[in-house]
Amino acid sequence: MINAEKAPPHSSIFLETIRYTYSKMSLRPFYHALLFLLGLPVTLFVFIFYLFQKNNDAYSTVLEETRASLLGTGYRERLKEDFKQQLIQKQRFFNKPVVEQSIDGEAQKWADEEFNKKVLASAQAAFAEQGKKRATFRGTFQELLQNPVFLILSFIPGILMYGLILLYSNFYLKYILERLVMSIFVIFGVVVLVFTILYLSPFDPAANLLGESATQQQIDNFNRIYGLDQSYFAQLWNAIQGIFTFDLGTSYEGNEDVAATIAGKFPVTFTLTIFALLMAIVIAIPVGIISATRPNSFLDYTLMFIALIGLSIPNFWQGLIFILGFSINLEWLPATYTPSNWLSMIMPVVVLGTALTASVARMTRSSMLEVVNEDYIITAKAKGLSERYVLWKHAFGNAMIPIITVIGLLFGGMLGGAAVTEKVFNISGIGSYIVDKQFVPDIPSILGGVVYIAITISLVNVIIDLLYAFIDPRIRSKMKKY
Repeated sequence: MINAEKAPPHSSIFLETIRYTYSKMSLRPFYHALLFLLGLPVTLFVFIFYLFQKNNDAYSTVLEETRASLLGTGYRERLKEDFKQQLIQKQRFFNKPVVEQSIDGEAQKWADEEFNKKVLASAQAAFAEQGKKRATFRGTFQELLQNPVFLILSFIPGILMYGLILLYSNFYLKYILERLVMSIFVIFGVVVLVFTILYLSPFDPAANLLGESATQQQIDNFNRIYGLDQSYFAQLWNAIQGIFTFDLGTSYEGNEDVAATIAGKFPVTFTLTIFALLMAIVIAIPVGIISATRPNSFLDYTLMFIALIGLSIPNFWQGLIFILGFSINLEWLPATYTPSNWLSMIMPVVVLGTALTASVARMTRSSMLEVVNEDYIITAKAKGLSERYVLWKHAFGNAMIPIITVIGLLFGGMLGGAAVTEKVFNISGIGSYIVDKQFVPDIPSILGGVVYIAITISLVNVIIDLLYAFIDPRIRSKMKKY
């Protein structure tokens, strides 16, 4: 039991956390600049305090005394003479003419550099012997952060800076923050690329929407209303500005608010994807484990053959066969999706989840086969542990990384829109929406869909990486170091 009297106070732990985290962040240029901007009033005060300490710092005196002492010994002249002799020997070795003035200047330059290095090293050693430290801005800031009074007084003006420091101190939050910042740059790059492709495409939105009978005046008026008569950079800037202000504009076709339309279609796609994912996890993981525990058996071949069929069946063909069999012939399930009828969700979920289930089952089998033959599994069995305990406690946990990777990638792709499945079952989801808008081309709608997909995949990847750290302690310890 820990003695409460010997335990450090919470305030000391908090101050030490702030100081240590700041020292780590200040070593990284990006975070150092960010701290400077977020805590500008506090940084300016610390800088003034640092200048005051620097003026009273005895280091400059020690430095000048060391320099004068070395000059008095003739150390610089000896260095110059040594370098000069080396240069002369080099010129003679290569049979080149010895130019006294050039060699003298080069030797003087090298001697000055070496002399300054010696002065700095000697001054720092002498300063350290006196038990003193040289005043630096970073060191001054770290010393002040250990002072509770300074922290209290600077908390309000530096609240953003301290908030960033506390976020950085938690490696999970730091990792999420960094990935979100990276996602912003990814979204920016994707938007620029997609917009450029749409801008250079031969499709004319005005001509496609207004028809062949449209006059030139009507086309010009359409382009003026939607800003298509502006330059490339003006249109790109408007698109980027709209995305980062959450104003995706209105679609060319139907004059609908793009953000509201995508938000309205998201629940359908999300529900479809979640049920397909649950189906894959419930069926595929047990199937993969069973196949891995009985390799090369009849059961293994049968299950993997079925999984291979599931991977090979095209979604549109499977959907049409389901409609023909279960809707037209048997009349068990509705052929198209209806929000008020939950039975209409069964066939789309099965069709969308078939390929996912097959992929996860095959990956589970492969990953488990790699793990079950490892030395630690054999050792666990030799200790007398039951096969079921070894399988779930030791084997399955270490085989989860590639399984999670496959699930995350496929899940992110499905969340981005299962266009084929949605088209077959007449589901008004994200995938069918983006596909329909590509043929106009409806630039605001397409960019809105692209941004949605980029955000979705980025968030899924963040979740996958966090699951890696949660499952594997080696990854978690590596994340803590950075």
